[in-house]
Amino acid sequence: MTDLLEFRNVTKVYTSGILHKTSTTALENISLKVAEEEPTILTVAGESGSGKTTLAMLLLGFITPTAGQILYRGQDIRHIRGAERLAFRREVQAVFQDPFAVFNPFYTVDHLLSVPIKRFKLASSKNEARQKMVDALTAVGLHPQDVLGRFPHQLSGGQRQRINVARALVLRPKVLVADEPVSMVDASLRANILETLQTLQQEYGVTIIYITHDLTTAYHIAKSIVVLYQGNVMEAGDVEKVIKSPEHPYTQLLIDSIPWPDITRQWGKTGIVIREEELSQVDVGCRFHARCPFAMEKCKTPPPLFQLNRHQGAACYLHDSRPQVTLEGLSELLPV
Repeated sequence: MTDLLEFRNVTKVYTSGILHKTSTTALENISLKVAEEEPTILTVAGESGSGKTTLAMLLLGFITPTAGQILYRGQDIRHIRGAERLAFRREVQAVFQDPFAVFNPFYTVDHLLSVPIKRFKLASSKNEARQKMVDALTAVGLHPQDVLGRFPHQLSGGQRQRINVARALVLRPKVLVADEPVSMVDASLRANILETLQTLQQEYGVTIIYITHDLTTAYHIAKSIVVLYQGNVMEAGDVEKVIKSPEHPYTQLLIDSIPWPDITRQWGKTGIVIREEELSQVDVGCRFHARCPFAMEKCKTPPPLFQLNRHQGAACYLHDSRPQVTLEGLSELLPV
């Protein structure tokens, strides 16, 4: 199978300061593959500061890795030029968290959709361009007559976000990066947008990288999941296995914080004991060990990823009797 997208030992370090420089590792040694023949929905989950958005920005080519390579169709995206660069920009699209951010308040919806059609020369006439806009809006569950000609402030948050999805769809992308696409939308509209994303994956063959801190939406939309903490993979695999039977203490704490509709269920059953003296040493081993209720002395050495079953792995020494997974083997844990 051809690799559509590949992260090869990717690390991203941010530095700040002039006289006294400090550095923060946002993403550390991540290797991941997505096959072109098997479009899927992959969730990248974790709390704020886990490296989710950095991964998205790297994938989109907005920032460059400190180390490693990001390959699209076998080519390093830092070095592609000309027609290949244009194809990459068309085939890899994004839907961001804020449905207002993409809109210029002085332009109508028509402008947002017509610009990419013109930029990538996808229509030979105004009528053809108009039809592509109508088709894209219809595909995301909107009535074109209700939104075309309107300004952003005249639309609801849910409508604006679905228009953002339509803007990406009109380009017929291969990869859609959805960065917290429903976090600023009313709960009543989230299901509609998530259903739209699933339809795009199934009917148009789009691979969706769904980035979120919300494991409940991840469970309903994705086939596989990668859980990040401070730029490191904590757990990965089949989304149902990981969420129903989490094996890494960090994933267990995330699951424990989900507000299930059960008034008898207590939140926070698993306590967090933060060892302040170890916080400054968090870079020397497991990133989570200073907060982990099961931390051991060996946790001060970075744990590898251990394979728990065919489609689940955890980077935790609680499972050191299991076989280790190579960095390149992470993708094999993820069902499509």
